[in-house]
Amino acid sequence: MKKYILIVCLSWGTVFSQDTLSGVVQYQDNKKTYPLIGASVFWKNTTIGTVTDVGGTFRLERTPDTEILIISYIGFKTDTLKIFSPFISHQMIQNQEDELDEVTLTQRRRASQKSLIQTQNILKVSSEELLKAACCNLSESFETNPSIDVNFSDAITGTKQIKMLGLSSPYLLISEENIPMVRGASQAYGLTFTPGTWVESIQIAKGAGSVANGFESITGQINTELKKPITDIPFFLNLFGSINGRYELNTHSNHKFNNYWSTGIYVHRNKRTQKFDNNSDGFLDLPVSDQINLMNRWQYTNLEKGWVSFLSWRYMNDEKLLGAMNYDPKKDRVLKNRWGSEIKTKRWDASFKVGYVFPEIPYQSFGLQTAYSSHDQGSYFGLQTYDINQQSLYTNLIFNSIIGNTLNKFKVGLNFSFDDYVERVNGYLFNRVDQNMGGFFEFTHDNNDNFSWIAGFRMDFHNNLGTFLTPRLHLRYVPVEKFVIRLSVGSGTKAANIFSENQTLFATNRIIKIQSNQGKIYGLNPEKAWNYGLGLSKSFYIGSPHQIRLSADYYITNFTDQVVVDWENPHEISFYNLQGQSTAKSFQLEVDYYYRNFLNLKAAYKNYDVRIDYRSGLMQKPLLAKNRFFTNLGWESKTTALGKQWRWDLTYHYVGVQRLVNNFIDRPKGFSPSYSLWNTQLTRVFSKKFEIYLGGENIGNYKQIDPIIGVEDPFGADFDAAQIYAPIFGGMIYSGLRLKI
Repeated sequence: MKKYILIVCLSWGTVFSQDTLSGVVQYQDNKKTYPLIGASVFWKNTTIGTVTDVGGTFRLERTPDTEILIISYIGFKTDTLKIFSPFISHQMIQNQEDELDEVTLTQRRRASQKSLIQTQNILKVSSEELLKAACCNLSESFETNPSIDVNFSDAITGTKQIKMLGLSSPYLLISEENIPMVRGASQAYGLTFTPGTWVESIQIAKGAGSVANGFESITGQINTELKKPITDIPFFLNLFGSINGRYELNTHSNHKFNNYWSTGIYVHRNKRTQKFDNNSDGFLDLPVSDQINLMNRWQYTNLEKGWVSFLSWRYMNDEKLLGAMNYDPKKDRVLKNRWGSEIKTKRWDASFKVGYVFPEIPYQSFGLQTAYSSHDQGSYFGLQTYDINQQSLYTNLIFNSIIGNTLNKFKVGLNFSFDDYVERVNGYLFNRVDQNMGGFFEFTHDNNDNFSWIAGFRMDFHNNLGTFLTPRLHLRYVPVEKFVIRLSVGSGTKAANIFSENQTLFATNRIIKIQSNQGKIYGLNPEKAWNYGLGLSKSFYIGSPHQIRLSADYYITNFTDQVVVDWENPHEISFYNLQGQSTAKSFQLEVDYYYRNFLNLKAAYKNYDVRIDYRSGLMQKPLLAKNRFFTNLGWESKTTALGKQWRWDLTYHYVGVQRLVNNFIDRPKGFSPSYSLWNTQLTRVFSKKFEIYLGGENIGNYKQIDPIIGVEDPFGADFDAAQIYAPIFGGMIYSGLRLKI
């Protein structure tokens, strides 16, 4: 019987290095030859492997450990081959039995991978990497990743924010299974709305991304893939507790009805009821909070006819209470008795995805994505109020095929987005509707040797931003064995949501000033930038067990138009259009060392030069460390026959000095002290079904001294809890267990 596995792939154009094996896997049926899609191809006794694509082809980096290749697929005899050439063409033979026993193919892969054969600069992070830290939600999933910087946004909400290439998350496209997710109303807290246990993998792309994913990405894209009901285990339980009063429950339950239909129910609950004031300033170090998150996914997969589809819905309710230790919202709200705040958010999401591979033309496919979300946040901060409601609809249609042969691939598509925003800021109403219709074309060429490139452009018709083009180009060249050079260039455009993206301003008593020039949104022009990138990567072995990968990249983001967020006046926050230059330069040098399969050492140095023309002059962006250093050491013992194992991780962050804005504590041209953070975790695996873990964050207990400015008079003009450069709470110890059935 003909079997096809649908692969909906949003990023094509990979090419192998000079020390790479490529090939095609086929089978015969009724004397006709067909590509075998989804066959497992891996080197014997290693973690290096891949699967065949829609044309039955594969590319696989070679290893000095072995020349024995294994090819397997359910319903076919497993073949073991000795490889002598850089290309093979292999035909699989079907088993003759009418019925097959269930076969499980397992493969151990590295927790994070940066491939030498991809055209774009993409880091793939698996769920195993997320287990190395107390990753309770997506905002806490990057502590062991050198590409993303994680900081607290203010001294009140306890929310972590991320930055990449020296710029904050609004300049990233953060998507969920390639559907835009953290944007608009969810920019401030949206990363905390995705539980870490739901995440199957994360792809981090630096620089200009694919035009198929939209026009908003400027510095890159973070895409999360969620657990799939058909591949997730039947039952999963995770219990978590920490000394900062946070307790968490995660449970997944999956059921397979037949060969086509499966469903999964995912439940997340986290709660913090204890109050802490470790710095004795009278304010909570972390908010009292309660969140419940529910998701249901349905998956349909028809391997014979080439169809796969997902239907998902999700509900989230999140409540936070913050402010003074003895603040009581029933007695003190809207009064000057005590400063307090409540943030209540309800969110609904629903999405539908369907994909199809043409049975007679396996290199041709189409995919449709559509999603709806409703985000409603009501909040107040002292005497200030901020409410936002956003209703969003997103649809994307993609068609993939080839031109002439599989060396030349293309994708073409249309997408439509609709956003209805209603904001209330201290009694002022801001209401707008964004509608956009866009079309894109992306071409990929791969010479099957040492060169590949991806060129794409899109045209969008936006009711507020106008009509504009977005071109993007990625190049990859392998001049010598396992040495990759990548170049990228592309533009990005976005509308600045000045209040939702900068909610830390409400943790101050600054006067809000919007200096308008009769633009489209808030009287401000859209933000536009060009991103240029150069990446170098070299992989080599020092003897058979020692593998080292050296990587260096340099990116420049040059804004031609930007909404400047100006904190330089101690009693004001101003928003105005850029007059002059704004440039972000990012350099990263990384070393990745592996010893066999049990020891991994990652080290990285990052340097940022982010300068903006403020009205007071050209200055370095505040609260951004120019120099950062990162090290992660991971060790795993050998798994016993009963599945027992030890895992241990140690992570070190060095954060350099940061420029502070002028206020009555921090004087002009003042800088924060540099500091170091240590995180560690130890996991004991008792079997494939049960494990416990114990860890600590900031085990050196470093804290910012006097994080809140003007705390003595929280209703006075000097009150400011947004000037945060270091942790507030200090050290934290946590523990938990995982049960898999």
